[in-house]
Amino acid sequence: MNVELIGFTPNPEKLPAMSAKLTHSKTKPEDLDKSSDKELMSVLEQVMKLGHTSVVEHTSFTFAISDVSRSLTHQLVRHRIASYAQQSQRYVNLKEPNYVIPPKIAKDKKMKKAYDQTMKNIWEQYNKLIDLGIPAEDSRYVLPNATCTNIIVSMNARSLLNFFELRCCLHAQWEIRTLANRMLREVKKVAPTIFKTAGPACKGKRICPEDNKKCPLYPE
Repeated sequence: MNVELIGFTPNPEKLPAMSAKLTHSKTKPEDLDKSSDKELMSVLEQVMKLGHTSVVEHTSFTFAISDVSRSLTHQLVRHRIASYAQQSQRYVNLKEPNYVIPPKIAKDKKMKKAYDQTMKNIWEQYNKLIDLGIPAEDSRYVLPNATCTNIIVSMNARSLLNFFELRCCLHAQWEIRTLANRMLREVKKVAPTIFKTAGPACKGKRICPEDNKKCPLYPE
């Protein structure tokens, strides 16, 4: 899996801070930029602490994600307040086998051998269909959820906070949890105030939506 933050709103924390100040000030929007950075960050910290996160919708982030499974992207696109551009299996010929191996399968030599053989058989059938003149858009029906794909994702900061809350949780499936943690690591570099307490609900809200008291992160 490769995850790269390839774009984000300039001054990603200043814009939400200016928006927050506007809601409690007589200052005109065009004059908000005259406020000091220290003052604006103080305002942003306060509204984030209070959970008034609508202002961070003014900031967005774009990620380039590669070598993840179709199983992961099926989960990812359920987060609807986002924009996606995914590699097409309709127009891209996936002649060479490229797939994700779940860790629990990778650890078992016998199981991994069977898994790899299954993938080999699948790709042989895929290529046979292509060679017979079946278009890629139809041949792709035999490909598994494990097939690797590439995707570009854009989300505003508020949607990302929700994404991290759900997908950084230990209850989330391992692959999308890995993705979420890597994305969180990237945005913290450029917007540390917004994402200061971002992560699973047990970290940011001190609650466990799953009420799983056996979880090692269960809030005391």
